[in-house]
Amino acid sequence: MRITHLGHACLLVEMADTRVLVDPGTFADDFGSLRDLDAVLVTHQHPDHLDPERLPGLLGANPDALVLCDPMSVEVLAGLGVEAREHGGAATTVGAVTVTPVGDQHALIHDELPRITNVGVRLDAAGEPSFFHPGDALDAEPGAVDVLAFPLQAPWQRSREMTAFLRRLGAPHAVPVHDGLLQRRGRDLYLGQAERLGSASTRIHDLAGAGPVEFRAGD
Repeated sequence: MRITHLGHACLLVEMADTRVLVDPGTFADDFGSLRDLDAVLVTHQHPDHLDPERLPGLLGANPDALVLCDPMSVEVLAGLGVEAREHGGAATTVGAVTVTPVGDQHALIHDELPRITNVGVRLDAAGEPSFFHPGDALDAEPGAVDVLAFPLQAPWQRSREMTAFLRRLGAPHAVPVHDGLLQRRGRDLYLGQAERLGSASTRIHDLAGAGPVEFRAGD
């Protein structure tokens, strides 16, 4: 498995000869040049996870990519001229990768704001590490996973909730995402808390600006 952090919540996951892009939003770096995508997964409709301006062009350049998303994003994407499919509670096979939806609701931001759907995604393939991206929620139960993407900072998340999420899942490897609102010093602070106060059995891999990074099953 190779993972490339493209900024904020956006990750390119390459495993079992399958290329999957997760949450291409407005805070992500340039993803418009990506080609040969097999799937684009959108956890929810917020612009920092679903870029309404760049996503249609990306999919136009990747016409064979399957678009899978949460229930409420189907209509949003249809309004952009993008044909998307709701997970529907069942796993989907993309190439040699099984995409399993996990969770159903965005974390609470404020009592006066209506909550929207949010569906995290678990990826599995024979001989590859398992992977989970939660989107914007910390209550999902993906089971044991090898590589966990975790929100580093968000308006809906306290630091102690982030570290509790890392402790609860206890993945061998974790990749920080959802960091687009942080300047350098703040980012270092949150990373330090993830490393010191998260799971003792989890190694934090900061992939920002690192390009493709490889993860192997059993490591």
